[in-house]
Amino acid sequence: MKPKTLNRTLPLATFEAAYQLLQQMAEIPGAIWLTDDAIADSQNLDNSSERFAAVVSEHFSALLRGNLLDEFATNGHKHSEQNLHSQLNVQLTFDPGAIANFLSPLADKLAEITGSPSWKIDIRALKQAIKNIQTNSAVLQSEFTLNLLDILAANASKNNHLPLHSQTEIEGKSAPKVIDPETLQSQIAEAVNQLQIASPCISFCQPVEDALQQQLEQERLLNQVTTQIRQSLELPVILSKAVEQVREFLEVDRLLIYQFEKVPAPHKGELAKEIPAAVSGSGEIPENSGSYLYLGRVTYEALANDGISSVLNFSEDAQCFTNGVIDREKYRKGLALCVADVETSYSSQPCFLELMRRAKVRAKLLVPIVVQDDLWGLLIAHQCTFREWEESKKTFLRQIAEHLAIAIYQAELYAQVQQQKRTSEQRVIERTRELRDALVAAQSASLAKSEFLAAMSHELRTPLTCVIGISDTLLRWSYGKVGSKEVPVQKQRQYLQTIRDSGDHLLELINDILDLSQVEAGKAILKISEFSLSKLASQSLHALKEKAAAKGVELLQEQRLKQECDRFIADPRRLRQILFNLLGNAIKFTPKGGRVILRVWVTEDKNRTPAVRQPGTAPAGSTAVFQIKDTGIGIPENQRSLLFQKFQQLDSPYRREYGGTGLGLALTKQLVELHGGAIEVSSTVDVGSTFTVFIPIQTFSKDESTKFTYEKSNSSLPLHSSSWGSLVLVEEDEETAMLICDILTAAGLQVVWMIEGSAAVEQIELLQPNAVIVDMRLPGMNGCEIIHQLRQKPATENIKILALSANEIPPDQISFVTAGANECLAKPIHPEQLLDKIISLMAGIGNG
Repeated sequence: MKPKTLNRTLPLATFEAAYQLLQQMAEIPGAIWLTDDAIADSQNLDNSSERFAAVVSEHFSALLRGNLLDEFATNGHKHSEQNLHSQLNVQLTFDPGAIANFLSPLADKLAEITGSPSWKIDIRALKQAIKNIQTNSAVLQSEFTLNLLDILAANASKNNHLPLHSQTEIEGKSAPKVIDPETLQSQIAEAVNQLQIASPCISFCQPVEDALQQQLEQERLLNQVTTQIRQSLELPVILSKAVEQVREFLEVDRLLIYQFEKVPAPHKGELAKEIPAAVSGSGEIPENSGSYLYLGRVTYEALANDGISSVLNFSEDAQCFTNGVIDREKYRKGLALCVADVETSYSSQPCFLELMRRAKVRAKLLVPIVVQDDLWGLLIAHQCTFREWEESKKTFLRQIAEHLAIAIYQAELYAQVQQQKRTSEQRVIERTRELRDALVAAQSASLAKSEFLAAMSHELRTPLTCVIGISDTLLRWSYGKVGSKEVPVQKQRQYLQTIRDSGDHLLELINDILDLSQVEAGKAILKISEFSLSKLASQSLHALKEKAAAKGVELLQEQRLKQECDRFIADPRRLRQILFNLLGNAIKFTPKGGRVILRVWVTEDKNRTPAVRQPGTAPAGSTAVFQIKDTGIGIPENQRSLLFQKFQQLDSPYRREYGGTGLGLALTKQLVELHGGAIEVSSTVDVGSTFTVFIPIQTFSKDESTKFTYEKSNSSLPLHSSSWGSLVLVEEDEETAMLICDILTAAGLQVVWMIEGSAAVEQIELLQPNAVIVDMRLPGMNGCEIIHQLRQKPATENIKILALSANEIPPDQISFVTAGANECLAKPIHPEQLLDKIISLMAGIGNG
């Protein structure tokens, strides 16, 4: 909205005071001062009825004009500039357009005048300043207005105290003279005329004072918002208070904040029905940025009264936007939207216009809230009636949005700091817990170490003492130091048996420790083979029969095996070790007269049992179950968690009596899990315990499966003739090399295995094999370098090469990736694939 032009009738004295005030404003650096005196001097004019003064600068521009009224237009007296009661028709304007329209013709006239005026004016600078006139600075405008108010108020006060009648002389105590009616009437007319002169001053001051008061109120509200931002980091409190106060200042029916939210974008066909957005009054939908949409909703609002409907969290339909998703860039760059009448502005968009009607919106003012160059939301004012939005309201709302953007950014930073603080605190708590757990674990390990050393000292010293003592006795008798009495043969055998038993005990103890350490280090390997479950159970019982008989414990076996499931595939040595540990514990903790029962059976998975099965062999998916039940001392409930821990023995009165290292059950559990099985225990104190082991049937490893593959492949493999020559294998891994050598040797080929890649090229050139197998990952000289050198030498440039890689390589890329190999085979090695590749190379069918 353009600034107002003020038109009033003022005394010459008031005009001169305003003239001088404007001249003071011309002292601003870069300001140009132009008056009617300059024009008069330039055109040699002495008398002019029009007075004017203008100041033009970058931050403040104004034009003051005054026309002297002639004697017929006023009170009938001849006017004179020296008479301070002369009246002028005064115009004061700050509008850039009005100032430019007035000064432009004058600048053209001054440019045409020849000769040097007494007052030098830079015409070029004047014209440039006229073109660049801007809206006045709020600070300079306020300063000028305040000074002008002082001038007008002083003049009004002076005029209001003028006398209503002529002063009459009073002599002594004589009575005043009576004034005749004509004289009184004349005095009243003069007073009324003087009051009429003062009235324009008051009417001239009122709009300026109102504008100043509005500006002061605006700055006060901005200061309140800034203070709230400084005093609080609670964003909901800041936004809710700001919305209330700004609505009250703007005197609008509804003020709201429309906040955007980033959500994943739906499929293109579902866009129209899946995009919700809040009623923002903007008529816009957020844009699709990549794979996300920016949707919004009304998060804060303030209403003028209860009769205004609420649109908080109100959603609008995306189908109301005929252009679909609209670019948000114009709002992000600070575009403000002013609509005086939605009925006119949105007449071509009936769907959105209907939304505005439902929300009772007739006029709206919208400014963006941009936080760190990102559109956070919109600040929107709604009016239920037609309204032309003043430029000052638009500027004020934009300033409020900028302050709110600062508050939002500060709140987000504070939230991030708080989140980092909570995360740091949580990490400290977790780290402290980890350190505490590590300390407890270290203390437990130290305690276990102490207990282990104590147990080992007993378990090792007892048999060693026995061995050393008995051996020393036998030696003394052999040297005749004990006397002439000879040791009976039976006694000697008894001594030797004791030494043997002690040695067996030591060997068993050492084996348990080594086995447990290998299993925990992941170095234990199962030796898978096919065996008889019933035979394994019988052998285990027979081996412990003497031990059970010596203690007076009855050892029984309940055979639950079906004949067709007796053959099983697993590691028989490890299973025998599991049964020895469990049966040995059961015998050890069962008192005299008790019983230990071994039950064995096989459960089948009906879903995996093949229609045709090998007779006597458990089918795939079967599980062997070993159950050892005793009538021993039992295990308390609170001590069962210690059963399978290393170097742990249950606290009981029998601990010293039974002894042991506490390794048996720990090793048993590890061996069971190595098979992929499980172990369960149930026990009742003074009644007995039952240990149940579940071992799933295993599949043959590559070592075991190879020998069966040979039998299947050899019948059709035409490689048994010595005419096929030999192969060279360059492989560092011993296990892989042994597998390949076994497969190819069984197929009738001669294989030379080389470990070092650096010497392989010379050896291959010397041996001249029919084919070479090279691992691509070798220490030192890798497979690509070996193949490249072989292709560069004339003696080996046409040799057949099979590359071993960690991953599959497409056939069309083998030569490029491997630097010239004919074929490629990915690990792990499958015998049939290896033999097919070798047949292809040896027969000349391969690539290259």
